[in-house]
Amino acid sequence: MALYSDKVMDHFRNPRNVGVIEDANGVGEVGNPKCGDIMKIYLKIQDDTIADVKFETFGCGSAIASSSMATELIKGQPLSEALKLTNQAVTEALDGLPAHKIHCSVLAEEAIKKAVKDYYDRSGIAYDPADFPVFEDCDHCGE
Repeated sequence: MALYSDKVMDHFRNPRNVGVIEDANGVGEVGNPKCGDIMKIYLKIQDDTIADVKFETFGCGSAIASSSMATELIKGQPLSEALKLTNQAVTEALDGLPAHKIHCSVLAEEAIKKAVKDYYDRSGIAYDPADFPVFEDCDHCGE
């Protein structure tokens, strides 16, 4: 059995939505150099919908694939749907990740939530803080 699914390999070799949105109105960055994975998600939100999304990821193939898949899952979605994205949904969409790489999908979920929170903060939109838990650096990878 292969360590990585065909979908993980495809999103690693051909990542979708890579880059920077210069006029992004929501940006979320997560990770820690100790564990080696850092993700930055850029959102362009129009009419409460994710019109565009890009990412920059420094990390392993699973981190790149998780970022790529997560952006595909939220692009064109209302913010309310994007906030429901879980690391489990990212992992399932990739047809699984090895147990020691699940933290990569957690990072993708966290980066998206931080980007949406940043959008709300910049726009002066009220939100429930419970929707945006405080993420501790590398609490998902034990560092």
